[in-house]
Amino acid sequence: MEKQFDIAAARKAITGIAVQTPVVGSQALSEKCGAGISLKLENLQVTGSFKVRGAANMILSLSDEERSGGVVTCSSGNHGRAVAYVAELPGIPATICLPEWIDPAKLEAIRNHGAETVLHGNTYDEAEIRSFEIRDERGLSYIHPFDDPHVIAGQGTIGLELVEQIPSLRMVIVPLSGGGLVSGVALAVKSHDPSIRVIGVSAERARVMYESLKEGKPIEFPEEEETVANALSGGIGLNNQYTFRLVRDMVDEYVLVSEEEVMRAMALAAAEQNIIVEGGGAVGIAALLFDKVTAVDGDAAVVVSGGNVDLETFAWVLSMTISS
Repeated sequence: MEKQFDIAAARKAITGIAVQTPVVGSQALSEKCGAGISLKLENLQVTGSFKVRGAANMILSLSDEERSGGVVTCSSGNHGRAVAYVAELPGIPATICLPEWIDPAKLEAIRNHGAETVLHGNTYDEAEIRSFEIRDERGLSYIHPFDDPHVIAGQGTIGLELVEQIPSLRMVIVPLSGGGLVSGVALAVKSHDPSIRVIGVSAERARVMYESLKEGKPIEFPEEEETVANALSGGIGLNNQYTFRLVRDMVDEYVLVSEEEVMRAMALAAAEQNIIVEGGGAVGIAALLFDKVTAVDGDAAVVVSGGNVDLETFAWVLSMTISS
């Protein structure tokens, strides 16, 4: 494990803020794949997604002076909610920049934690530009959603939990957007056993990292497409410092899933496990359900990264999958 990503220290630091989430078996996916498939339920995490792990580790790394000055970030929802939650605990002022299409449930949750919300632009990248402006205008500390060693290490605590919860683990399937989650998980599980395969799954309409890997460098998309997996929307930054390299070097396979496949995965999770999974959290389930992973050889875990979805949207997804 690279020294700058201290996942063991992150695990110790965030104890009492983030919780160890359960692992449950999926009979439907296990039968389909002919292997033991388990779901790592980060949708049951504090704030409803894995993001609280990285946000907590980053905020806890700040000096007293930096904390008192306040923090700012950009988010498509889950990271913003995590930052707002962690900042609220010690009373740190938090400003969250969000694109105007933000899920209403996520926006309400962020505001309920006392954070200032700034809705700006039709894309994540436009909201991000505004967050950098506010950082510079007010002298705030920036809590990056993914491209930061403390954030990556915080997300990597999921991998430490997985190798303990599933000693026979051979594969981990992880949502892929900015790359903080899959980078951290890959660092953790491969430090335990380098032969464990890590698969990154992107939504077809939120695939900037996927296309950047194909190009061999970070790229931008001119426009964002509307997607049920909106937690995965946004760019990776042309000046990406950490996650592009980590994903390129440590993730064994990258796959895409369609909108319909994501929705059917959400419906499967509801029917089999009685759980609500947002689109971005369901992409790993979709990858197995629709045979996107080249081979499943041995016990595998799917990181279900979040469950923050507006109930009206969730009901619409279920109605669409039932009627089609």
